[in-house]
Amino acid sequence: MPEPTRAGVAGVTGGPAAPTIQISVDGHQVELADEGLTLLDALRDRLGVRSPKDGCSPQGQCGCCTVLVDGAPRVACVTPLRRVRGRAITTVDGLEDAVRTTWAEAFCATGASQCGFCTPGIICRLEGARIKGTASDDHSAVERALAAHLCRCTGWRPIVDAWDVATARLSGTPVGVRHPAGATPARELDAAARRAALEGHADQRVAPDVALGRGGFADDRAPADALVAVPDGRGDWVVAETLAGARARSGKVQGRRTTVEATPPLSLPPGEWDATLRTCWVEPAYLEPDAAWCNPGAEPVGPLVNGGAFGGKLSSPVAAAARQLADRWGRPVRVLLAREDIVRWGPKRPPVAGGARADGTGLIRVVATPRIAAAITAVAPGFEVEEVEAPGPPTDVGLRAAGWAEALVLLAGATGRVPRVVAPSGGEADAEIAADGSVRVRVRAGEPLDEVVLRSYCVGATHQALSWIRSEGLAVTPDGEVEDLTIRSFGVLRASEMPEVTVEVQPGGEAVNASDAVFAAVAAAAWRADGHPTDLPTRR
Repeated sequence: MPEPTRAGVAGVTGGPAAPTIQISVDGHQVELADEGLTLLDALRDRLGVRSPKDGCSPQGQCGCCTVLVDGAPRVACVTPLRRVRGRAITTVDGLEDAVRTTWAEAFCATGASQCGFCTPGIICRLEGARIKGTASDDHSAVERALAAHLCRCTGWRPIVDAWDVATARLSGTPVGVRHPAGATPARELDAAARRAALEGHADQRVAPDVALGRGGFADDRAPADALVAVPDGRGDWVVAETLAGARARSGKVQGRRTTVEATPPLSLPPGEWDATLRTCWVEPAYLEPDAAWCNPGAEPVGPLVNGGAFGGKLSSPVAAAARQLADRWGRPVRVLLAREDIVRWGPKRPPVAGGARADGTGLIRVVATPRIAAAITAVAPGFEVEEVEAPGPPTDVGLRAAGWAEALVLLAGATGRVPRVVAPSGGEADAEIAADGSVRVRVRAGEPLDEVVLRSYCVGATHQALSWIRSEGLAVTPDGEVEDLTIRSFGVLRASEMPEVTVEVQPGGEAVNASDAVFAAVAAAAWRADGHPTDLPTRR
């Protein structure tokens, strides 16, 4: 392993000092060396301002790093520092106390924040819209503003509710009765966190400050003097003093979107079927990139600090690498994956090709994935499973309802009805899609614990299901190379494309996960509503 460089750190190369740039950050004047950095580099790695998040840099497509520049929203990872010379930068931390608190409480009250990685940027965006004069009831304008962002957790509708609540409170008008936040009794946030952990399959804190980006993400908590390690593309790690330096040494090239269409890689099994289905490789698209850090001789802080990433980080290499590199260098080390690394090497939903009959029998071909056959037959015992080797990215049965949701979708097509889904967790759900596209979900998940969190997860699962059926898919070459490497290329439904969702909670019994059952039920309803074509996605 080569010695770490101090690339990008002023005054260590022996050359002339770089010119400086003065800006105001959250009301404080700061002076920084002009080293060709982005505004996000300057905020996070030079100034230690961690509320703007790095979800995709330098793509500029997820919106997690959005800040206000002279009151206007700006994506920091694609904004050169020198372009904001002399200007006022406001992060979510720098908003007026009353404004910041109002947004945080509104997001918590409506379930508009789950992991909290995307929400600091979204709050900056919405506050910029409010400052500009966007009307409180102009949801179309809000949805257009959210087009610059990706939220994978909440399904967008709770964020629009949070806009309603926050703008009403900031203008001194009553909150509409359709928003429970208008007259919410005191919540037990510990109980809310238990519900969030059930739904996300990982610990998750529920509190207003989570929406401000204070969920405790690994890279936000790393020591300021930690080295930075990134993949070198050849199975090892490049180590440097800064993220910009490490990426420069690794030769990182920004990912692109291909013009090649995503196509299912498997052929249908022969036979007489009442319904057939083929799916593509699908990216989990969690927002917080894999990150970990470790002190020498200590246990690493890993990538699952506040939320479960829909099962996408269960096999992440970053924690083990952080421990190994910290011991090797005798210094704390941050290990970070870029968005392109995650898409190339992270686990995907395994593609399937299957057929089903009206009597409940069928055959599913699926890209070989450990434990996938058991997952399918647990909910569809009449199905045979044939695992197929196919070149492509890794797959994982831990992703939301992987395999068994596909079986239930097939059964819905073959039987002509959308069944009430009973998930392996014991959660139950059924779903209907109206002529206007709105979705009604009925869910039974035992004791709700906290209906705000439960509804938020159910709306988020609805969004993921609609997106999977209708628009998501990755283009993968015949030799298994992923070609769609950008956030926008995943096909995730935007806020303007997300219909209204009504969630009816049917309490009773021991609390269990609900959102996996909702995902499967909505997917089956959406596929039937779209005419149950063989190949997904149906509308890309």
